[in-house]
Amino acid sequence: MIAVQLMWDEGADQSLGLPHYASHGAAGADLRANFTDRQSIELAPGSRILVPTGLRLAIPKGFEVQLRPRSGLALKHGITLPNSPGTIDSDYRGPLGVIVMNVGQEPFVIAHGDRIAQMIVAPVVQAQFELVSELDDTARGAGGFGSTGRQ
Repeated sequence: MIAVQLMWDEGADQSLGLPHYASHGAAGADLRANFTDRQSIELAPGSRILVPTGLRLAIPKGFEVQLRPRSGLALKHGITLPNSPGTIDSDYRGPLGVIVMNVGQEPFVIAHGDRIAQMIVAPVVQAQFELVSELDDTARGAGGFGSTGRQ
């Protein structure tokens, strides 16, 4: 297990607690909306907003944090993250915000303290990029977008 260091932003509601895994086998820890004015925001269909979490992170080198939608919000209300998965790099120390979008048909209210996303801590491998004159051949070749069949 690795440790991700957290600190509260000024004005954040610390009573909401730190990110939390909802079950023993959960891959993602829930993040909560943490509005400094403790109010709610209505998100109209087709609109998006940066929702503050009230947190800053120090992610160990060699890891990232991925932000992903909560499946229940996506299915029931059309609430998603348009840049999913969002990546938080290990050298970022600014406020942790979540870009939330309403792709549903109805306005959706995000209340202070609502679980709005989940974060996954994942290892990162940085590659060395090499320019070559040709690539090795494979059975699939250049086939893409459904080229391997439907089933």
